[in-house]
Amino acid sequence: MSTPLAEVPIRPLTLRDLASCAELAADRGWPPDEHKWRLLLTAGTGYGIDDPNGTGLAAVCVVTRYGTPGAGHAGELSVIGMMLVATHHERQGLGQRLMRHAMREAGNTPLALYATRFGQPLYERLGFTVIGQNVKVRGRLLSPPPQDRLSPEGITVRTATAEDLPAIVRLDTEVFGVDRTLMITRFPAFAEQLRVAVDGSDVVGYAATWASTDADVIGPLIARDAPTAKALIASLASSTDRPLRTDIDARHEGLLAWLKEHGLDVVVTSAVMVHGTDDLPCDRGRRFAPLTMATL
Repeated sequence: MSTPLAEVPIRPLTLRDLASCAELAADRGWPPDEHKWRLLLTAGTGYGIDDPNGTGLAAVCVVTRYGTPGAGHAGELSVIGMMLVATHHERQGLGQRLMRHAMREAGNTPLALYATRFGQPLYERLGFTVIGQNVKVRGRLLSPPPQDRLSPEGITVRTATAEDLPAIVRLDTEVFGVDRTLMITRFPAFAEQLRVAVDGSDVVGYAATWASTDADVIGPLIARDAPTAKALIASLASSTDRPLRTDIDARHEGLLAWLKEHGLDVVVTSAVMVHGTDDLPCDRGRRFAPLTMATL
């Protein structure tokens, strides 16, 4: 006789759970993207509830911690992502159990997440508040102007090198508001492409693509301004024949309009939510897209 689901403990996930995480994502209609799960489970901490029937995982979530532990409210942030419950176990309180566990583990550290319209009511009950909106777009970038015409005067977009990594980390910390070094230093191995926008000797923007099941995902995307962001996107698009997908902060209306004019369609809009803080520490004017919706 199997253990009642309510009595199955929450446990940390390891890389041995990669296949089960991918299967659970596919069960919910999400891309399985096993290499993304590998990144999340090495750069963050996964929590799961085993299916008592012995058929994989009944529910999972991942917490990615940024900043220096002990740095205090302004120097730390935890992001909750990949909250998934198997379809045959939904509406049994597993999502709430995992969320409360993740919140206890975070302690006093501010929390952030992207919420689907289905998950938002749960997060609101747990004390999360909406601070913004995120727009997912997908498609092929059609006939953008040449990159050299998009780039602001003095800006060069090129493939990043190992020597650029310290500058990328510095820019990311400045714009994101907390230190993400442990995540950023994994980009060269994870990303299909990594580009920088350079003004003289200064890195003023960077962007990457990574391969999902159905598209190349642009993220993160950090840039001095919208024209620089467009030049980075055009550079990345020029090196792939696959559809593109990205998640743009809804406040960047001009960039969203440009993407739609050039062939990308809105897929879904989701809420940006926080707990334990009034807002994200980032510079929203230069932060255009996250690495993934699981990591912010």
